[in-house]
Amino acid sequence: MKKIYIVLLLLCCCQWACSQGKATKIRESFLSGQPSELLVVSHRGDWRNAPENSLQAILNCIEMGVDMVEIDLKKTKDGHLVLMHDRLINRTMNGKGNAEDYTLAELKAMNLKNGAGCKTRHKIPTFEEVMLLCKGKIMVNVDKGYDYFKEAYAILEKTGTADQCVMKASLPYEKVKAENGEVLDKMIFMPVVNLYKEGAEAIIDSYLEHMKPVAFELVFDNDGPEVQRLIKKVHDSGAKIFINTLWPELCGGHDDDRAVELKQPEESWGWVVNQGVKLIQTDRPALLLEYLEGKKLHDLKKENHVEVYC
Repeated sequence: MKKIYIVLLLLCCCQWACSQGKATKIRESFLSGQPSELLVVSHRGDWRNAPENSLQAILNCIEMGVDMVEIDLKKTKDGHLVLMHDRLINRTMNGKGNAEDYTLAELKAMNLKNGAGCKTRHKIPTFEEVMLLCKGKIMVNVDKGYDYFKEAYAILEKTGTADQCVMKASLPYEKVKAENGEVLDKMIFMPVVNLYKEGAEAIIDSYLEHMKPVAFELVFDNDGPEVQRLIKKVHDSGAKIFINTLWPELCGGHDDDRAVELKQPEESWGWVVNQGVKLIQTDRPALLLEYLEGKKLHDLKKENHVEVYC
């Protein structure tokens, strides 16, 4: 019996050690300049098969080999950070009103809805619960969460996950530095720049001069010469490029639905890849993974499905 216990303990230790290596490998790829290794970011988790921003949606992403999951934060009445995209809970929970008007216990008493608007068994997760689930397994991209920057960082420190989380905001460097300078250098921060808006290049230049971000999230509603010039400028600076293919207005018409529904993957994902992108955020993670692996542009999936041999 004692031998069986020791063997089981060794198996658990081996599995834990392997799982800890997954996020490290993803982070290394993110920080590296290897153009042959693209990373897939899943928008609000695997929301087609589980409620958006739920633990199950994130777990699905981990199991399918996604590299990074995008989430959104809100703060409860009693000060807990929870996963929620909308200001109101009406669309995603079987309740009504502002998330901030409820305590965590009150929100936990409700249930999340799926994409069809039907009540499920799933409960709203806290940011801490999510980071513990993701620890060592997958990177996390906090989208709607800048208002809670310092509070989010405190949770990352508590859970030991600061090195696998990316915070972001569509704000100038000067404002971000003034508001969150004391924690800005302790984690990965990614500026979001709308290339079609006036002053976009000045925002890029300021970040490159003062901060040299690991990556920029670039948003553009057309793929004209000026947009492509700015994309090239960011790429040539050495910063990584993060592009959303969720809908046409975010990526100049090179979106997921064009790839899947119109069956034009080369005009969609292929065009994005040709811009020198490092990260692609998608609502079709399984299909994008399949596309990139077919092009030999994604080789991390096997790292996310580690088999343990002892």
